[in-house]
Amino acid sequence: MSATDDLTVLVVDDDFMVARIHTQFVERTEGFVVVGVASSGQAALDDIARLRPDLVLLDVHLPDMTGIDVLRRLRGGGDDVGVLMVTAAREADTVRAAASGGAVHYLVKPFDYEDLRVRLETFRAAQLALSGSGAPGQDDIDAVFGAAAAAPSPPVSLPKGLSPETAEAVQDALRSAGELSAAECADLVGISRVSARRYLEHFVARGAAVVRLQYGGAGRPERRYRPAGQA
Repeated sequence: MSATDDLTVLVVDDDFMVARIHTQFVERTEGFVVVGVASSGQAALDDIARLRPDLVLLDVHLPDMTGIDVLRRLRGGGDDVGVLMVTAAREADTVRAAASGGAVHYLVKPFDYEDLRVRLETFRAAQLALSGSGAPGQDDIDAVFGAAAAAPSPPVSLPKGLSPETAEAVQDALRSAGELSAAECADLVGISRVSARRYLEHFVARGAAVVRLQYGGAGRPERRYRPAGQA
């Protein structure tokens, strides 16, 4: 795989409108192309065998079997295709099953384009890190497994448009505050709220930060971030 190669994606969701939105999100992201859409577990298994995608956006709630069943069948058959769970399911057992099945990430619906874009770019960085002919170095391995949660540091390779200096400033603000929103981070660092959220979501995708939703009042819940490993 070269930096100019597009990664192929199969979108799996039984709601055709949701599948259309996810397809549009993927195709807005540089380096990715959707090669198929499936609305059931068996159709997903058939399409994966036929199309050999690099990544599957997999819902949990499907009409014939769960997305976890699809993931287990893939792994049981020796298929290590990348699987990104995109689902409204929040049960701890489901999250644990996705993790033990080797899902690359677990994204809770509904989510914004930026939420998905960060995870797609992190997946692409991991694929590129192992695409060379030689043995991977530690930086390449870190790109696959993510940053160490105990002492996260700015990533060696950042998505396009993010700078190491600002990443370090955002991470310092996160560590100092303990927990903050993108708007609070923007005020502390002196950048826009949209930029702050991009950096924070990148840290979440790398495992260096975690996010929770704070509900209250009207409108959408607020996303609040804290360093990984912090109670």
